[in-house]
Amino acid sequence: MAQTLSPKINSSWLTALNGEFQQSYMQKLKQFLIQEKQQGQIIYPPGAEIFAAFNNTPVNQVKVVILGQDPYHGPGQAHGLSFSVQAGTALPPSLKNIYKELDSDLGVSNSTGDLTAWAEQGVLLLNSVLTVRKNQAASHRDRGWERFTDAVIEVINAQRKHVVFMLWGSYAQKKGRVIDTQKHLVLTAPHPSPLSAHRGFFGCRHFSKANEYLKKHQKTEITWQI
Repeated sequence: MAQTLSPKINSSWLTALNGEFQQSYMQKLKQFLIQEKQQGQIIYPPGAEIFAAFNNTPVNQVKVVILGQDPYHGPGQAHGLSFSVQAGTALPPSLKNIYKELDSDLGVSNSTGDLTAWAEQGVLLLNSVLTVRKNQAASHRDRGWERFTDAVIEVINAQRKHVVFMLWGSYAQKKGRVIDTQKHLVLTAPHPSPLSAHRGFFGCRHFSKANEYLKKHQKTEITWQI
């Protein structure tokens, strides 16, 4: 596993994850991904972007974590950052609602769906599952990625202080149960999907609350305008 996947992930994460890539579950995940490609499956995001969240946000720079579920499964969308799409791609419904809340909260209006600028400021845009088959949502669940991203959350929880976790929806909130709320700020709300955003995502003001918390702990606030 180390020869294939680990060179594409930032060295700070490779050190912090302390051999996670050599674990048997990751070996099985590697074999599964190889088999998918051998069978002609198109996998998103492209291989070089699977670990984009980590490469844009080294572990010692993490200030905010926004936790998603799976990558987008349509062409030209996923590029390794949760909720983000490649520049020039139409905004998916959940991201549109994220932007509506951002505008309501801080008066910030964004048009591009590429959230790389957030990632470069310390916002870890982490999906629970890091790959997916083209046009098949959730097709790579329960293959090992969830265990890997659990380890990522545990690293942040243990090694960082005063990180803001934005947990939207029951899936993210369940995954975030290990977070020490005495050490970090955990913000919860319904998922921004059109199916649930009206139940409390709109009006949650997570973006201003995150910046208030970062400022309180002498950290640079996130510039949400991109």
